[in-house]
Amino acid sequence: MGAVEIGREESAALDWVEGRADDMVGMVRDWAGINSGSRNTAGLEIMRSKIEDAFGALGAEITPVDLAPSETVEADGTIRQIDYTPAVHVRQRPDAPVRIVLTGHHDTVFPADSHFQAVTEIDSDTLNGPGVADMKGGLIVMLHGLMALERSPWADRIGYDVLISPDEEIGSLGSAPKIMALGAKADVGMTYEPALADGSLAGARKGSGNFSLRVRGRAAHAGREHHLGRNAIVAAAEFAAKLDRLNGRREKVTVNVSRIDGGGAPNVVPDMAVARFNIRVGDEADADWALAELKTLVAETGARDGIEASLHGGFTRPPKPMTPANQQMFEWTRAAGAAIGLDIVWADTGGVCEGNNLWASGCPNVDTLGVRGAHIHSDRELVKLSSFPEKAKLSALMLMKFAQGHFDAKAARALSRAG
Repeated sequence: MGAVEIGREESAALDWVEGRADDMVGMVRDWAGINSGSRNTAGLEIMRSKIEDAFGALGAEITPVDLAPSETVEADGTIRQIDYTPAVHVRQRPDAPVRIVLTGHHDTVFPADSHFQAVTEIDSDTLNGPGVADMKGGLIVMLHGLMALERSPWADRIGYDVLISPDEEIGSLGSAPKIMALGAKADVGMTYEPALADGSLAGARKGSGNFSLRVRGRAAHAGREHHLGRNAIVAAAEFAAKLDRLNGRREKVTVNVSRIDGGGAPNVVPDMAVARFNIRVGDEADADWALAELKTLVAETGARDGIEASLHGGFTRPPKPMTPANQQMFEWTRAAGAAIGLDIVWADTGGVCEGNNLWASGCPNVDTLGVRGAHIHSDRELVKLSSFPEKAKLSALMLMKFAQGHFDAKAARALSRAG
């Protein structure tokens, strides 16, 4: 597409964002100091309150969204219900001609008892801290992009739904249906996972599924009556070995066996084991192949004498390919970036995020619009402070261009339907 021009009123909105740089840094210092690990109910609720207060500046309708519970298989094989704290839904101008959905999350991978709790300044442009990039920094970028839009003369032409969830780092099992419902009604989507430290974005994403195989055997005394026992751990381990051998059989499919739970005293034949694993796929055909292979392996395990096997879990992040609709979103992002001096590139990734769920609803989207960061999911997580104003300006300019029709959001959605 041609070069993007920045008009006088757009420039004024972008200047306003630049003037908020210190406020954004202060906000991320505050938010990153609140532990909001995915299972830390108290911390998640504190963060939700902070988010509702901050997004209140938009003058939009803000409501909590209850999420349906999901199930998990415990180490002893029992199935337990997982409850989630509410998500935050920000709704602005639902009857506007252009509809955009923006998503993000306020949970982190760091539990309440993690050693990683504090924010540290590495240098004048770098902060280290839990969630500074993934994705409390991203939420702050999103907020300021929207605040800039609200200051522009085109705000009434665009409506948006923002969903900020508490469960992204554990698979979005509760929030995924809400994300897809909003995506189904939107023209395009914007998600605020961090970009890489050099500013690169994620392109096509693989799909992902988390699974647990529950294996039940028969307990027996390991010395006196070993022959009467049926070892659940051995059955689970043999299943895991067969599962691992699926790697390399299909180009874009990878299988990772992550853990086997079970067993106890060495003089008892173990009667319960749980094998946990993840499968990544390049497209829906890969997912169908993986599920067919998995069905065969589960049946083989359950056919062993005295062994019962049941599969739990599934694919919760569908693949997000680089379709013409998603390609168009990236081209607009690159054009807007070039207008403000950013050279934006992207590359395919095996990682997954809420952008996968948006695409499952047919919503074209860019999903790494957050800050520049590195070493996420580790105690080395960092954010580049200069990326707060630059990425907020990128979002603001894109939103203003969508509002004016310079970026035709409905045309991108039409490409999605055509594909």
